[in-house]
Amino acid sequence: MNDGPRVYRDAWRAGILRRFGAPSFRDDVTREETTLKRKMPALNALKAFEAAGTSGSFTRAAEQLNVTQSAVSRQVRQLEEQLGETLLERHHHRLELTDAGRALLRTLQQSFDRIELTVRTIQQKSDLNRLRVNAPPTFASRWLVPRLTRLHARHPTLELSLTTHLQDSLADSTTLDCAIRFGDGEWPGLESSLLMHESHIAVCAPALLAQGPLDLTQQTLLHVLAGENQRYLTWRHWLDAAHIDDVDTSGGYEFDLLDHAIGAAIAGLGVTMADRHMIARELADGRLAPVRDIHVDGRQSYWFVVRPVAARPGEARPEPQASRPLQLFREWLQEEIAAAR
Repeated sequence: MNDGPRVYRDAWRAGILRRFGAPSFRDDVTREETTLKRKMPALNALKAFEAAGTSGSFTRAAEQLNVTQSAVSRQVRQLEEQLGETLLERHHHRLELTDAGRALLRTLQQSFDRIELTVRTIQQKSDLNRLRVNAPPTFASRWLVPRLTRLHARHPTLELSLTTHLQDSLADSTTLDCAIRFGDGEWPGLESSLLMHESHIAVCAPALLAQGPLDLTQQTLLHVLAGENQRYLTWRHWLDAAHIDDVDTSGGYEFDLLDHAIGAAIAGLGVTMADRHMIARELADGRLAPVRDIHVDGRQSYWFVVRPVAARPGEARPEPQASRPLQLFREWLQEEIAAAR
């Protein structure tokens, strides 16, 4: 039983409400009733239609939503049945919006944008000191993570969210603040500054060097898989610098992760080629040793990448606050890299 009206009536008799005014009890009830009576299509169906209507393809919509094409098609069809309107005209290789579809799509896009912006605003107001960073897995595990204790000691109020998903796109993301990328420094719509160049060195277990310089023609080469024969080119560049021309670089063991190639080298299986920045710990503690004191620069480098300030969608923090964690992290990175040279 709802005692609200009786409570207010008794309060009125006591003279309280005559002095201070009645609370908006009816307003609260009206809002609750409106919420309960609201008849909305399923959110997944609206998301499926928004993705399909924007991309013009059930296939591309399915890829964006990480579901099957049939699931997107079914959700859109159920939405059309619920609304009693055709939203998308199906053609052989494309989808075309109807008038009703265009009207709904426009509203959904505006609504989803507002929701996303509101969520980001809430996150940023509660996380003014949090920096969201994406980095390549190898760089993160072998270079960045071992140094985070020093970052925390230097900036104890700075909080870091680190992801290593290679598909994360800073250009499209509204959550990432910055990224560390491996490449040539050219990413459309982004600003990049050089962190460090690759510096390749051939290494093996120290035990293999106990009898003197290695004859590489008698050693197993440990390769990290790379596209376009890059691994062979790297070996070739190093061998040229070492004035060695009789080593067959096409043979040996292959690994899809640098960690595995390094582990095999530490175990004494053979010789691997690695960026010296990524094996600094193994070189320092003696688990690996250089075959020759020769380094060759790679064709790609590590870059610090950000969106231009004006292009950051929905920036909710004042610019000085927004840039402070980013500035501290960038400066710390540069200091660490300089100290490691």
